[in-house]
Amino acid sequence: MPGQAGEHDPYEDRPVHEILHPAGWARARGYANGVLASGRMVFVGGQVGWNAAQEFETDDFAGQVRQALENIAAVLAEAGAGPEHLVRLTWYVTDKAEYLAGLKDIGAAYRDVIGRHFPAMALVQVTALVEDRAKVEIEATAVIPG
Repeated sequence: MPGQAGEHDPYEDRPVHEILHPAGWARARGYANGVLASGRMVFVGGQVGWNAAQEFETDDFAGQVRQALENIAAVLAEAGAGPEHLVRLTWYVTDKAEYLAGLKDIGAAYRDVIGRHFPAMALVQVTALVEDRAKVEIEATAVIPG
């Protein structure tokens, strides 16, 4: 069954949307410079790293990223969408240094939840988020073709 360790989903590498990469630009790593999409739009409000009961289970940065991404995937599922439909993610982090130090674990969490789909992204350091324990908040936009 695709998705299990060591197995490859042949549809995983087929983008749902067109990735925009201007000629002559260095390759974007872990994000897209732009995405061309048409269809039904899904806007996901900022998701922090708490569970469905709005309780934080960890103060680990990568753990909060994983939970925030799982929350985004759950909202997308309500619209009949999946991570492959994402066209934009905006990350708000409270500590850029902690983000950079945890890139390996953050990348693993990202791939586990979103896969190898890299939409247009921006990351902004902020002084604080509304939820005091939150270390990251992620907004998402998706487009369902059709």
